[in-house]
Amino acid sequence: MKTMKELEKAAEAGLKRALAAPGVEEAEVFVSENGTLITRLNYTSHVPSNGLEEPKSVENLGVGIRAVFKGPDGRRNGFGSESSDISAPAVDEALRKAREGAVADPDFVSLPKPQPGARPVLENYHDERLMSISADHLVDAGWRTLEGALDVFESSEELLGLAGGDRSKLAGLGLILGGDVTMLQERMAIASSHMPKPQSDQSTLVMSFTTAMIESRAAKGGGCVVGTSIETDFAQAGRQAARGAIASVNGKRAPGGQYDVIFGPQAITDIFHNLVIPGLSLELFYAGATPFAGKFGQRIAASGFNVYDDGATRGLAASKRITCEGLPTGRTDLIRDGELVGLLSNDYEFQRILRDKKAAEKLGADPRQHRAAMAPRNGFRFGRGGGRHFDSSPGVSATNVVIESSARENREDLLGKVKNGLYIGRIWYTYPVNGFSTGDFTCTVIGDSFVIRDGKLAEAIKPNSLRINHNTHKVLQNVIGVTAERQGTILWAADQIVYAPAVAVRGVSINEIAGYMESV
Repeated sequence: MKTMKELEKAAEAGLKRALAAPGVEEAEVFVSENGTLITRLNYTSHVPSNGLEEPKSVENLGVGIRAVFKGPDGRRNGFGSESSDISAPAVDEALRKAREGAVADPDFVSLPKPQPGARPVLENYHDERLMSISADHLVDAGWRTLEGALDVFESSEELLGLAGGDRSKLAGLGLILGGDVTMLQERMAIASSHMPKPQSDQSTLVMSFTTAMIESRAAKGGGCVVGTSIETDFAQAGRQAARGAIASVNGKRAPGGQYDVIFGPQAITDIFHNLVIPGLSLELFYAGATPFAGKFGQRIAASGFNVYDDGATRGLAASKRITCEGLPTGRTDLIRDGELVGLLSNDYEFQRILRDKKAAEKLGADPRQHRAAMAPRNGFRFGRGGGRHFDSSPGVSATNVVIESSARENREDLLGKVKNGLYIGRIWYTYPVNGFSTGDFTCTVIGDSFVIRDGKLAEAIKPNSLRINHNTHKVLQNVIGVTAERQGTILWAADQIVYAPAVAVRGVSINEIAGYMESV
């Protein structure tokens, strides 16, 4: 990979070159290089397999330019990029594309400017070893994940009837272990008319996702581990998935109805990723397309329920020193004690809402009186499941989403509150219905789920036999308990990490899926 000094030098030289071009009023030069190392898990006990497949690495390098062009018909804004090169010719080509595609934007004010008093707080927060990790380390992390799962299965004599430690006995069970181990290496530098001294950042992220299935027992379990260090315990994802599958053996169908439900960390992450976090973006408030339109400063969740985004805390996996606009990251409180108190924003959306004559109506409050609550701390060029990409303009993305409550409860406390209901550990195909702004959604329960009876976990629920048809407002407003313990959880191709607890919710609508096939 290019060194940070090489990227900074390219950004600085590129800015000077862009500003010297005819008709350029403002310019921003963003250069980045990302490395993605991935190995896929593909173990089957009953069919010959390699265990690991496709260990590979992908790198992308390039330059992206945002420019404001002045002309007789007014200002026009454009964006262009060039891949695999950050030299002067690449800058010229990116600027040519920006000029060719430039359009008038009446909502545009300027390219990002430094925020008064705001300074980056993170330095040297990544694992330098991950920037030069070998292929052997990647493959070893994959095997550790698989071995973690297999060790759990081997020791499950009581549950699966195995002779302890005899891996040959696993074949007849129809075990399948899938998922992947991914390591991200990110480096970027940015320079602009308003920030001519290059700003730079580098970060690392590791993730392990695992699904374990026992086909002969119609059981499925999932595991996830996230971190920033080469020391991350990848095997934990395998162990977690195997334990979930074992606990789900010979699951039963549950009837549809209204249930008090405990959503596990993965299920809460899925709900927040697909339904809640997008609705807390300033962009959707401007468009009037969020379920929370007009509710700024009002109660949208149960008392004591808190959610914040924090991109600047050391040790949280998605932390960054600066955004892809060159601005400091930081903490944005989104929901505090059940009230909507902040929104995710980039610089463009921040400036646009301040000039919008209907902003108070859209938000429910005058944005000029709440600048700090929607400051541009979330302008990132994320995409394709990781990396900071030169070939896109900054969007609005969360970083580390932390969910918590003022009460310090554990899972047993939540089971006692629910007493009789369901524990939903894993869902998928979570999407809005009847329009995003209504808050209505649906999803399918796919594993790690159980009936709760007399305050304890009872029989497992068959995967893919239940569907949730509910509403985001009802989920947030009917929270009755939140565990103090949280798990860093990420979904496939997601940009943010959710530090999710288990959350108990009153009165969730559950429907039985008809025509269920006896498989997972």
